[in-house]
Amino acid sequence: MTQLPQPRLFGTDGMRGRADEFPLDPKTLFRLGRVLGGILSATSGDTSSGASPKALLGGDTRESSPRIATQLAAGLQEAGVRVTYAGVITTPGIAHLTRHGNFQAGVMVSASHNPYADNGVKIFSPQGMKIPDSLEEEIEEKLRNQKAGPPKASPSTLDPETELLVSYVDHLAQLIPAGVEVSRLRLVADCANGAASRLAPLVTEKLGLDCTFLNNDPDGENINRDCGSLHPEKMARVVSEQGADLGVAFDGDADRAIFSTGKGRITHGDGILWVAARFLKSQGGLAENRVVGTVMTNYGLELALEREGIRLARTPVGDKYVLEEMLRSGANLGGEPSGHLIFSDLSTAGDGLVSLLMTLRIMAESGRSLEDLVGELKLLPHVIQNIPVKSQPPLESVEPIQQALARSEERLRGRGRILVRYSGTEPLLRVMVEANDEEVVREITDDIVRVIRKHLA
Repeated sequence: MTQLPQPRLFGTDGMRGRADEFPLDPKTLFRLGRVLGGILSATSGDTSSGASPKALLGGDTRESSPRIATQLAAGLQEAGVRVTYAGVITTPGIAHLTRHGNFQAGVMVSASHNPYADNGVKIFSPQGMKIPDSLEEEIEEKLRNQKAGPPKASPSTLDPETELLVSYVDHLAQLIPAGVEVSRLRLVADCANGAASRLAPLVTEKLGLDCTFLNNDPDGENINRDCGSLHPEKMARVVSEQGADLGVAFDGDADRAIFSTGKGRITHGDGILWVAARFLKSQGGLAENRVVGTVMTNYGLELALEREGIRLARTPVGDKYVLEEMLRSGANLGGEPSGHLIFSDLSTAGDGLVSLLMTLRIMAESGRSLEDLVGELKLLPHVIQNIPVKSQPPLESVEPIQQALARSEERLRGRGRILVRYSGTEPLLRVMVEANDEEVVREITDDIVRVIRKHLA
């Protein structure tokens, strides 16, 4: 009998699931900590002096995050790893502190934009980068083969080291050059009741910004609930009502940001890439005259960049793949429409707060509003629709879906794009359609979605 391959535990952005259920149950988390700790002990640390490797842990505001961090720490410590806990912090905060704090690994407990009942584990290398697929596969293989028993001792309570947060806030504030007056700009920030609730007020206060905060009172269960980057229209409405200069909406772990112009126009990642690419090029700072996007990047941005003499490279969906291509090609700007933006001269991770500070800096230095800066970008009409699915068979094996895609491609005849792919973090099939005609986009999307729902939902 042919043995079916086991499903991967790691998706496009770490390992996710329902808190307290496999693979986020206490036993598996302890084993994950032991496996990771064993790898760290075997590949790092000053063996001549007997120094143990160090790992940094942090989490978002979900009620399950401290519990999961404690379970991971127990496994790491049993494998001989010294654990430092940052408490509530953003995912890019863990990436930065891991890179600059002489840690052999960083571990962030978060499910990003998912509902509070979900959670996840993201692992970073000593360079502050998400670990490569090859290491994820090694961890999974060891997890399946490990027969670890319960911890030798009960997991101890983790006490946050607040000086880590202070150093990260200081780093962020220093990204605004001396003499650049961002304090005159009025801001509205939706913190999604997530990790940004702790950091964003500290950063804006340090810079003297007049900021109205929304959804910055986390209770363990309200993270991402009808707020944040998945619901930026609420933030945009407040920006318009208050006459603010800029609005930003973070997700639960603040590695992504969606913006609003002063007129309440929502601006996704492609718009900020356009603004940042032109600014950096004007300053002589756009490395290789190249921007890295993904297969989801709007074709309109590619055409606009081309007119500016800037090339766009595309990767699979996932900010780790964007960063890998940036490092390979020497580019220093990349990102996704979802709001993951990477300024690699400043951070090796998508960082919503860095994106905010760069946008404020560009507005202050140019003396132009975001409405004006982004207004010259004409994106193609597009629709992205997520369809819950019960299973994820190879799409090429589902003939009715292939027929619907062929019909749609024939109708577009090279005047648009269709992308259908499974989510790497949720049981969803994502459908994206782009074309010059908005009505055609909607009709094609409806046709494809109808067939998918009939055969997979």
